Parts: sequence; structure tokens; C-alpha cells
Amino acid sequence: MSETTADLREIAAEDYPAVRGLVAGLEGDALVRAGRVLARLDPEKVLASHPGTPAPLIAVTGHGTLSALIPALTGELARHGLLARVRLSDFDSWVFDLVDPGSELYAAAPSLVLCVLDPALVADELPLPWRVEDVERVLDEKTTLIERAAGVFAATARGATLVLNTLPLPRTLTAQLVGLGSRARLGAVWREANARLLRLVETRPEVVTVDLDPLLAEGVAAQDVRQSVYAKAHLSDGVLAGYAREIGHLARQAAGGAKKVLALDLDDTVWGGVLGEAGPEGIEVAGGYRGEAFRRFQAVAKQLGSQGVLLAAVSKNDREPVLKTLHDHPELTLRADDFVQIRANWRPKHENIAELAADLNLGTDSFVFVDDSPFECGLVRRELPGVSVLQVGREPALHVERLLRDGWFDVRAVTAEDRARPARYREEQARQDFLQTFESLDGYLRELAISVTLAPVDAGRLDRVSQLTLRTNQFNLTTIRLQPAEVRALHDDPAAQVLAIESADRFGDNGLVGVVLLRREAGVLRIENFLLSCRVFSRGIEQAVLGAVVEHAFASGAAEVRAAYTRTPRNGKVADFYARAGFETVREDAESADFRLVSRPAAAAAVDHIRLTARFERTPSEDRR
Repeated sequence: MSETTADLREIAAEDYPAVRGLVAGLEGDALVRAGRVLARLDPEKVLASHPGTPAPLIAVTGHGTLSALIPALTGELARHGLLARVRLSDFDSWVFDLVDPGSELYAAAPSLVLCVLDPALVADELPLPWRVEDVERVLDEKTTLIERAAGVFAATARGATLVLNTLPLPRTLTAQLVGLGSRARLGAVWREANARLLRLVETRPEVVTVDLDPLLAEGVAAQDVRQSVYAKAHLSDGVLAGYAREIGHLARQAAGGAKKVLALDLDDTVWGGVLGEAGPEGIEVAGGYRGEAFRRFQAVAKQLGSQGVLLAAVSKNDREPVLKTLHDHPELTLRADDFVQIRANWRPKHENIAELAADLNLGTDSFVFVDDSPFECGLVRRELPGVSVLQVGREPALHVERLLRDGWFDVRAVTAEDRARPARYREEQARQDFLQTFESLDGYLRELAISVTLAPVDAGRLDRVSQLTLRTNQFNLTTIRLQPAEVRALHDDPAAQVLAIESADRFGDNGLVGVVLLRREAGVLRIENFLLSCRVFSRGIEQAVLGAVVEHAFASGAAEVRAAYTRTPRNGKVADFYARAGFETVREDAESADFRLVSRPAAAAAVDHIRLTARFERTPSEDRR
């Protein structure tokens, strides 16, 4: 028994916050063993001691025996600071669970439903003898049934996510065909069925399909024959552990834990060697086998940056040689312009990361820090426990696999705003430089020339709205996390309004930076949530938008405006937002508060340095979309 497992055996419900640190470095069988120990804890007792712990209810159903998935899920969620509450359905009950709106699964109201599919789902239905046409027929029937189940799920489990997976094609099936042409056709029809499962996400925003092929390509055996034959466990423990890792990423993202910044050490991480010793001409960045490994790592970091991940350099080096190398080295793939900030000095790295977080107006828990030094990694891990620390080893060929293993930056969909994010953060540096030329913040804000548009969101940007609810933590008044299907339901609800906040200033267009969710109930206009990107927080935009909402409420006949605040570890700075705007506090405790406004206060007046355009009704063209 490992030391970590022994420590976990001593963990009680009231100690659960310590679990994340204990399991952070575990992988594979060690993490599953830890999950087996943690699964003995009573989730209700943990939540009684720590009510703020994210604890998604996960329903597991499928065709085969899936008990091995529970410890794997428990361990993976614990790594991300989440508490797994797992409900395992009876053997082969997935059709009854998903197709019947009155099933016990739907009654439990899970946030994640895992419908785990395996190849026996098809093989068990084949006649004897069978031909490729029989496989094609069964695949079509099963895939059609899954599509039907997804439709029932969408109508019944509002706000939940259904997770499917592709079906591994076992050699024990293909090898039963002695004709090579028949084998090829079997491979084609099998992959066509998997393609249908993968494409289901294009029409069903509440569905996620986990592709098992990349996992199998890493050498994980799809099946343990004895377990499959004797226990009807048709997917191997290794596949279930890898699948659980993907679910951990999904659960973390749904809980608002997606990362935003990749902070990279340079020496022996981005390039080989120490710049201060070898000079620009001596570092390994391309040619040679080690240079090619570092070039590959740079290319992957650049690829992540192109999809909205903010890249930062944090290096113990003199600044000028670092800048010159990043600008001028002819073989570097990552260049200075790929980074939103470059911090090269001799100060402790945790101090640089903390200041970088403040400059970007982000929490340190938005950061992933990559370094080759055990000392630097340990120091950052100790001083900034919210930062996810990845220590890469001495073998640079493995840097990429280490970086990508945990899906830190995964999102449900990449939006246009994501792709524009790095450029907008670089514009933010220009704003900060501009601020330094003013003696007062008021003068700076007046000259910034901020314009804001508040209007109903169009259907093409609902993914971005969902993403904001999932990723915004500091200015997020209720931290209600909405999946794309939930946003679409609100968009289509005549009693609700989903208002998008867009902003621009003299330095550029910030895009869609915030959301206000409203609901009309008789004479009450309820602000169900109000959130704003940290990029534009504290410029008066939040006050201007709230003022426009209040003005609209009373102008359109509302007798009062109601709003709520839910406290989290990251949104404490906005606890008094509504009170400062003149709202009356009608209920308050340590976790939340409710507010009411029965007349428009003077504090809700327009913010004079912001040009605001507000529209609350959809245009006919938006309705058609």
C-alpha cells in the first residue's frame, strides 16, 4: 500500500479539501486505488462539512459491467478538487434509463449522464453465422436508438450533459471474416457508425462524445478477454481509467475550472540549455534530435495559443537577452508576439506569476505553470496552490504528452472570441501603458472612449454565452454554470432574456464580454445572473449596464427589480455590487443574499465616460435565427 493511499485511509469527511493535494501527482493504477479509498466517504457528510465543494451527480449507465469506473471517476474528480457522487444503473439498462422520461435516472436529476458503449452492444445482436451486412444493420439500429435516446434526454434532462463514446472495433470480430475485402468493409461501416456518434454533437448541444481511438492509439488494450467473457465487463480497466480522465476534464470545466493561461519556463522547457550560459546560438530549438523535440513543444504551445489560450513566459534570466532571442532567433517557433507577457528576471517565479495574474485581472487558479525544475515547481505549488503545476522531465520528447494529458484548456466549443483573446490581452497591455500617462483613473477612463452595446444575443453566439458562464469567476454574481443547451432554452423562452454585453474603446474591439440573464414574472423583473469578463471589469461597464437594465425595468412597467448574489471563493469583491447600486437587501447569510429595488435610485444614473447603446427587444431577423 502506497504512502498516499495510507494517508487517504485516515481522511474523514471534514478533511476533504486536503485530498486534492494528496492525489495531485497520482496517475494510472495508483489514482484508481486512491479513488477506491475515497469512494468509501459519504458525499453527504463531505458536503455537510464543506457545502461549497463542487459535487456533480454523475449517473452511469451502459451495456456492460461498469463497476470499475466508479473508483476511476472518484480519483479523477478528486484531482480537480471535485467530489464525485456516482449513481450506477443496473446492468444493461441504458435503453430503459434514457428512452423513458419517467425513469429513475431522470428522477435523480444528474448533471452528467455517462452512457458507456462497448462493442458487445453490436456483437451480442449478430446472428450465427453473420455477414458484414448484419453488422451494418445492427450498427444502424443501435445508432438510431442512441440518437432517439439523445432526443428524449434533451427534452427531459434540462441542463444536464449526456456523454457517449465511440465503439472500439475488436480484432476478435474482424478476424472472424476470412475475406480481406469483407474485413475492410466491416472496418468502414464500423467507422461510419462511430462518425455518426461523433457528429451527434453538431445537432445536440447537450451531447459530448468521447473518442476512444486516441486512447487506444497510445497502446491501451480495449478489452480484457477474461473480464469480458466471465464478468461482462466489455471495456478494460485501462480504457475505463482513460475515459474517466476525460470525464474529469469535462466536470472540471462545467464547474468553472477551465484554465486560461499557460505560463512557460524557457530554459530546458521551451528550448534546450540555459540561455545565460550557452547564448542564443547555443540553445537547442530545432535541428538535432533534442532540438526537434523542443521545436515540437513550441509548435503545440503556439497551436494552443491560436485557440485562445494565453501564453506567458516566466524565466529566471536577464530580460534583454530573452527578448532578443525571442525576437531574432531564426529557428524559434514561438516568438515574442506569441506571448501576452514575458517576465524574465531573477525574482521568485511565484511572485512573477502572482503579478502576472494581477496584470491580466485573473485569479492564479486560471494558470498552468510548466517548468523542468523540481525546486521551482515545488515553490510555486506551495506558494500558489491554485496554480496547476506541470513538471516536465529531462526527456524533451515527452514534454508535449505531459502538457496535453490533462486537457487543462478544454472547452465545449472554440468561439471567435477565443481566437481573438490573445490579441485582446496584448491590447490590454497598451491600455495599461496608456493608464500610466494619467494622474487619475477618471482621466484615463474618459480618454479611453469606451462604448458598450447591450442587446439580445443572437443564436449564433450562444456557445460564447455558455462559455462565459463556465469560465467567468470574479464578476459572476451567482456563478450559475450553463451548458449550451440551457442557454438555448433560455434564448427560446419568451419569459426570459439573454442580453449580450459588447464593448470597444480606442485600442480595439473587446467583443462579447458579458451577459445579463433576465426573467419577467408578473410585475417583477428578475436579474437571474450578471457576469462580466475580467478583461473589462472595473471600468464602469457593470454600473452602466445595470443602470440600463433598471431603467428598462421601470420604463416597461415592472413594479420592482430583484437580484441575487451567491458567494464563492472567487467573487467576494462583488458581494456588495447591488447594495452599492441602491438595492435593498431583503435576505443575507454567509453564502448568499437577495436584493430588491422598487424605484430607480440616483446611483443607477448613466456612467458619463461610457457611451451605452441598449436594446431589449429582439429584431425579427434575430427571431428567425
